Formats: sequence, structure tokens, C-alpha cells
Amino acid sequence: MRYGDPPGVDTVLWVLRLLLHASFLFLLAFGLTQYVLTEVGAPVPDHPRWAHWAIVVGGVLLGLVYASGAVFARTGTPRPRVLVWLAAVTVLWALLASAGPEFVWLAFPLFFLHLNLLRGAHSVVAVVAVTASVVAGQVLHFGDLTVGMVLGPSLGAVFAVAIAIGYRALRHQNEQRLELIDTLTRTRDELAASQRRTGILDERQRLSREIHDTLAQGLSSIVLLLRSAENALPGEPDLAATRVAEARESASTNLEEARRFVRDLAPPSLAGGDLPQALRRLCERERGVDCRFRTDGEPVRLPSEYDVALLRAAQASIGNVAAHARADTAVVTLGYLDDQVTLDVYDDGAGFRPEEVHARPDGTGYGLSALRERVTALGGRLDVESAPGEGTAVAVRLPLTREEPS
Repeated sequence: MRYGDPPGVDTVLWVLRLLLHASFLFLLAFGLTQYVLTEVGAPVPDHPRWAHWAIVVGGVLLGLVYASGAVFARTGTPRPRVLVWLAAVTVLWALLASAGPEFVWLAFPLFFLHLNLLRGAHSVVAVVAVTASVVAGQVLHFGDLTVGMVLGPSLGAVFAVAIAIGYRALRHQNEQRLELIDTLTRTRDELAASQRRTGILDERQRLSREIHDTLAQGLSSIVLLLRSAENALPGEPDLAATRVAEARESASTNLEEARRFVRDLAPPSLAGGDLPQALRRLCERERGVDCRFRTDGEPVRLPSEYDVALLRAAQASIGNVAAHARADTAVVTLGYLDDQVTLDVYDDGAGFRPEEVHARPDGTGYGLSALRERVTALGGRLDVESAPGEGTAVAVRLPLTREEPS
């Protein structure tokens, strides 16, 4: 028994402690009652009456000391004080047992006290000493030594040791269970925190891809259109007005994109029709490049995340063509195959070296990596083929039947 444990941690352990204390106080009360009835009520002439009452007072004192220690030793009392309490209980018991046989049987709950409050070999030595005191007390009072006087206390001591071992095993198992519950609780909290951090990071990456593929590309297109309008002034006012109108239309589209981000709905480019129609409108809106759209195969209904990913891939690719490629022609091809859907964007522009493209501090150079992350997240693949002076081909492949990761 560990007196520092709060009651009720485990019902079985609490009941065992309660039974131990109750048995000690019951045996003490029974012994005192028997002593008063036999010794004090009919005193032996050789023994003065005050000696008998001294034994009664000693019994009451033992009960008070035991009860006070049993209550206060469990509130975090330092171990030295607990050991002093145990020694006081043992000494008082020894004095009472030497004075009357009625108090000898208090040894049995004392076995458990010593086994639970002392450690290792000290507890066993204490049990042996208490057992020897019981045998000696019986010999002192009855003037004879029999097998029963030795066997009874010895068997009681053996059973006490066995029960104490089981009690400690049960307590250790309970402590391990509590430790495991605490570990699982901490692990669950850490996992929840990690999932929250992962969710926040994923959402940031998603928003960065959306902003790059839509708003950033749209703003870049607006800049190019306004620059073209500026170059057309004052010699070509009609062309400048056309470019300004196109820039205004692009700004309106990007404003709608921003509003849809807030509402977290599908891209507005898909709101008015299916993916092929959205890609066709994308090519029709493009200025400065002869953009053509075509489809291969029989169109099938795609998951919404496929529609979004392919549209974003086309927007990013066409945006790069307009901003960097200096191309005359761009071809967007949407293909429906048996086991995959494909999107190919080809231009005859200046080309570049894909391995040399990296994200830059000003926020550019992020498009290909963001697009690759989006496609990879859907189980697809992104390939970029380009070389200086040879144009660029961007190929996206998405499986129509995706296998769940094992």
C-alpha cells in the first residue's frame, strides 16, 4: 500500500486498504473488550488494578495512533514520519501482546502494514520478527509451546506475504495502465495538433496554387493588355480602347475568382458549362497568341477536382505563353483515353530549360512546381518538354480509375 495514492484510483486497491484498517481496529476493539471483561472485571490478586487500567489506556492509545496515521499518512506525509508511525504502532502492539493474549492476533494486519510500508528484505525481516513475537507471547501467557502455536502464525505470515505480492502486482499493473492512458492521451493531443498544422499547411499550399493559377495569371494578363494599350497610344486609339476593354474583362473575371475563393466554390470558369467549354473560352479570350482548342476521344464526366486541376493547368500554361514565350500559336488539347484523361498545351515560342526554373523571391517561377503538386496529389503526372528556340509542351496525365494508396 502506498499512502500517497489518492483513494478511489482503483476500487480494488481502495477496498483492500479499507479492509486492512477495519480488521486492525476490529481486532483491537475485540481484544480490549475481552480484556476488560476477563481481567478488569475479575482482577487477579497478584496484579494491581491500576496495571489493568494502564493496559486498557494503552489499547485506546494504540487505536488513536493507528487511526490518526491511517488517515494522515495518505495525504503526502514524508516517508520518515510514516516509518515513525509504523514503529510506534508496532511497539505499542508488542507491549499489549506481552501484557495479554487478547492482543496477540493483531499481528495479522501488522504483517500487511510492514509488507506494504517497508521495502525489499526489510519487510520480510519485520514479518519474521512479528511472527516470532506472536509465538513468544503465546508461550509467555500459556507456559507451553505446541505445534499450533508455531504453525498458525507462520501460515498467517506466509499468506500475508503472498497476498502482499499480489497486491503489489495489482498496484503496479494499475500504475502501468494509468501511465499508458496518460501516454495515449498525450499522443492523441500531439496527433491532433499535428493534423491541425498539416491542415493549415495544406490549405496554404492550396491557396497559393489557386492564387498563382488564377489571380496572378489574370493580373499578369491585365498588365500585358494595359502595356499594349499604352504602346498603341496615341497612334492607334481603337486598338488601345480594345486592349483596355479586354483588361477590364480580365479584371472582372479575376474579381469573380477572388469572390469564389471566399465562398470556396467551384471556379467561375466552370460555372457556366463543362471543362471543354471552359477551355474553349480560355483560348478565345487570349489575345496576342493564336490559341486553338481541340478534343480527342469521347468526353466523359470527370470528378470536380479533375476539372479544376486541368483548368488550372491550362490557365497557368497559357498565362506563361502570353507572358514569356513570345509565341505565335498555342494549342490546347483535351484527350479522353480508356484509362486516363490528358491535357496537352503546346506553343511555338522561345522555349526554356525546365531544369533551370526555380521559385524566385519576387513570387515568380512558382507555377510549374505548384502545378506538379496539384497533379501529383490526384495521382497524375506532369511532364514539361522544352528547349531554347524549340517551343514548349506541357502534358498532364490523370488516371480515370485511381487506386487507393496502400
